[in-house]
Amino acid sequence: MKKRLFILSQYLLPHHLLSRLAGCIAECRVRWFKNAFTAWFAKRYEVDMSQALVEDLSAYEHFNAFFTRALKEGARPLDETPGAILSPADGAVSQLGPIEHGRVFQAKGHSFSVLELLGGDATTAAPFMGGDFATIYLSPKDYHRVHMPLAGTLREMVYVPGRIFSVNQTTAENVPELFARNERVVCLFDTERGPMAVVLVGAMIVASIETVWAGLVTPPKRELKTVRYDEAARQPIHLEKGAELGRFKLGSTAIVLFGPQQVQWMEGLVAGSPVRMGQGLGAPIQA
Repeated sequence: MKKRLFILSQYLLPHHLLSRLAGCIAECRVRWFKNAFTAWFAKRYEVDMSQALVEDLSAYEHFNAFFTRALKEGARPLDETPGAILSPADGAVSQLGPIEHGRVFQAKGHSFSVLELLGGDATTAAPFMGGDFATIYLSPKDYHRVHMPLAGTLREMVYVPGRIFSVNQTTAENVPELFARNERVVCLFDTERGPMAVVLVGAMIVASIETVWAGLVTPPKRELKTVRYDEAARQPIHLEKGAELGRFKLGSTAIVLFGPQQVQWMEGLVAGSPVRMGQGLGAPIQA
């Protein structure tokens, strides 16, 4: 009954209004308030500040600065295995495996369309049909910057408007097409393993999503928007493996997609497996 009420409440709640209010609170600079709220959050979710570049909670200008905190040099060493595909973020594997019949497995009998996930353009989705995916869930205590699984050159960014359901396991098991319904930012790269998509999926009270090349992507306007970066008029944007790609202001999910016969995920990784940014998530399939 409790789960049903939780899911029902998410359909009824004003998602974007709540998220904007959360964003205002997270950007509050009133010293006593932001210090008390940050301290409560760190204790409630057992945040490990020993790895943070700035360990003093009161030194952050607002909660969002704490939430998107940088880590100390060397805190996330990159897997140096040749060709290794890195985990883009700290968190846990939600699901990973093959893309079958144009759909990605979500949880407990639910799946979602790659076409819809990437914004509804068949040309964009085509290279990933029959490929592989990995979905990483970032919990509130995790490091919330997202990094490059492989070196790549940015080809296109698509902002896709949508709802902002929670993305925890309970919601994933009960809300159909969850990740293709939530607000998201699709980042498409050309890599040594062919096209790679990294999708930053918003969630309940995620106030915004940022990328290193465009800054704040969401909000202000909730309308489909595509920006191409492979045009002659634009300077190419190339990011090395492990480089920061973007960040969430409050937690969410990152989904990585590759085309067919490009990657194989590491043995032993299953739903619920903890991962850290920079660890080996997969390896190239040898020709």
